Amino acid sequence: MVGQLLVDSGYVLLSLPLAIASFVVLIVGFALGVGLLPIVLGLPVLTGTLYVARGLADIERLRLPPVLRRPRIRPRYLVPEPGAGAWRRIFLPMRDAQSWLDLTHGIFRLVVALVTFVITLTWWATALAGLLSVTYEWAIPHGPENVGLPELLGLGDSLAARIGLNTAIGLFFLLTLPLVVRGCALAEASLGRALLTGVAEMRNRITVLEEQKRAAVSAEAIALRRLERDIHDGPQQRLVRLAMDLSRARQQLATDPEAAGQTLDEAVGQTRETLAELRALSRGIAPPILVDRGLPSALAALAGRGIVPTELRVDGDLGDPAGRLDPATENTAYFVVAEALTNVAKHSGADTCQVTVTRQGRRLRVSVGDDGQGGAHVAKGHGLAGIADRVRAAGGQLAVTSPAGGPTEVRADLPL
Repeated sequence: MVGQLLVDSGYVLLSLPLAIASFVVLIVGFALGVGLLPIVLGLPVLTGTLYVARGLADIERLRLPPVLRRPRIRPRYLVPEPGAGAWRRIFLPMRDAQSWLDLTHGIFRLVVALVTFVITLTWWATALAGLLSVTYEWAIPHGPENVGLPELLGLGDSLAARIGLNTAIGLFFLLTLPLVVRGCALAEASLGRALLTGVAEMRNRITVLEEQKRAAVSAEAIALRRLERDIHDGPQQRLVRLAMDLSRARQQLATDPEAAGQTLDEAVGQTRETLAELRALSRGIAPPILVDRGLPSALAALAGRGIVPTELRVDGDLGDPAGRLDPATENTAYFVVAEALTNVAKHSGADTCQVTVTRQGRRLRVSVGDDGQGGAHVAKGHGLAGIADRVRAAGGQLAVTSPAGGPTEVRADLPL
């Protein structure tokens, strides 16, 4: 609390001199540029003013993160094309909406900065003056003609009464100081955020949504191609053979019943293997155990079927019916673990594997690690690209740590 109080106080108290300097420079530059427009000289002056406003806005953007507790965001300004002429460069800032927002903030921030500065300084001064009154109150003359607050409240004119009242007032202002200063800092910082980073945040949000949409389409396309390949290579081939066996058995019934019986036995075997492969494919899409019993049970089944010995650690509340995750999040987490374990079995050469699923605030962290040869990377494929698309589509982030020689960790953070 003390650290944030000092940060907020420094932000507010420094804002006033910056706001005064910003107001004077920008208002003079803007007025001069507009006044000189009839003789064209005003255009470069106005452009220069917009660039100065941009520099002052960048200073403010550097000051916002400690107060707002958000990462720094800088908008993307228009940049001149290679070989652009002088006049095109002069007009470029005027076509950039963010440049005018920077100018607006630089001019009108003075009003908010003045109010917050006065309130913050008053609270600090009153708190310190009240708490330190014992050190100076005895030196202040008080006569019959000087009626102070203690006398008006009926506390008498004694030194102890004056010190006690001043200390109580100082204590009140000290206790409310963090709240008041925090409110002043947020009021001023919110203005800066709205004008200086609001457009950039909106564009970033749109970009993230577009990336999630593209990732979802890519993940769906990859899943459909893999399902089509698996069906073609597995059940479809077995069904073709089953049809051929049944046709051969039908022909053998009249001439060689014993051979027909053997053919039918083989057909029954093909049917069972086909059903087993279809069940395996269904587990990769949406396993019934995940729907019925939740993520911990589904992951335990995955770990039990794995070729590489797997240690599983899952938060206990994820298996509680009252604490179950959203179905989309459960499916994504299951997919990440299933694909990662497949990669471990096929490519890692690992002896052991660890799967950890924990709830961390408003995020679910899924981690799959192994002691294999390392060298895994999303760009190299091996199923990691599909995992990355699936995680991005869910609004999460995927990180792969896999130095040469190992170990490897695939970590997905999914929003809850």
